[in-house]
Amino acid sequence: MTRVEQIGLHEYLAQEVQSVDRVLNEWVPGDTVEPAIIHRAMRYSLFAGGKRIRPVMAIAAARAISDSPAGIENAAATLELIHTYSLIHDDLPALDNDDLRRGRPTCHRVFGEAIAILAGDALLTLAFEVLSRLSSTEAERRIRLVEELARAAGTVGGMIGGQVCDLEGEGKRPSATLLESIHRAKTGALLRASVRMGAIFAGASKQELAAISEYGEHIGLAFQIIDDVLDVEEPSEALGKTAGKDEAQQKITFPAVYGLERSREMAEQERLAAHLALRMFDDRAERLRQIADFIVHRKA
Repeated sequence: MTRVEQIGLHEYLAQEVQSVDRVLNEWVPGDTVEPAIIHRAMRYSLFAGGKRIRPVMAIAAARAISDSPAGIENAAATLELIHTYSLIHDDLPALDNDDLRRGRPTCHRVFGEAIAILAGDALLTLAFEVLSRLSSTEAERRIRLVEELARAAGTVGGMIGGQVCDLEGEGKRPSATLLESIHRAKTGALLRASVRMGAIFAGASKQELAAISEYGEHIGLAFQIIDDVLDVEEPSEALGKTAGKDEAQQKITFPAVYGLERSREMAEQERLAAHLALRMFDDRAERLRQIADFIVHRKA
């Protein structure tokens, strides 16, 4: 048993967050590099204390395939660049119009809307620069990673497409069909891509990639269910963002369609299905199982 396997989940997560943050700090220009204001805005949102769930999932998936996938932290960090860009843009007045993110004022409240938009653009652009410069990774695999991330962040079944459906769904009658179309794309696509990118980086076989992908599908849906539940149940101080926004904006959420109790039951079903998807990996995927449990049982 390795030292990483011996430590508890919270210590493991903290350790992996440090490794991801170290890589992000190396890739993002310092806040004194000109034009300094854009780099300050990028760093303000990027280092605001996020959980780094997506890159940590990528790292755990890679290690389920290979014992030592050297350099995975660099590929994994691109997921946080994309995620943070999406949060900056999502908080803008034209979208969700929020003042609080990760427990502090949103990027546009501090730097203005124009710089916030550009900071998001810059993080998005940097993600693909990082992937293109993974010099120790063979070119074909780098191309697969670029494609995976681009599709997950894009319009057809990806994050942007899900955000569009979310906007168009505001005020409409909640339905299970519309709910699933929104969240499998808006949140689920990037979470699924996280584990797929880790597996691709580590050289997964078709069978291994299929199993990891199935896990990603289930845990992506579970994540969004719990996110919707917490928006109802937890205060802003615990969430680090404005609570109750979904209801106020008449968004289509799992509690709106199914109610809180049924939503939690659905999240538990997805957690169990995620565990089942990993059966071929035995102990190699134990961290992925623990992360699934953490996602479903979290309070913020």
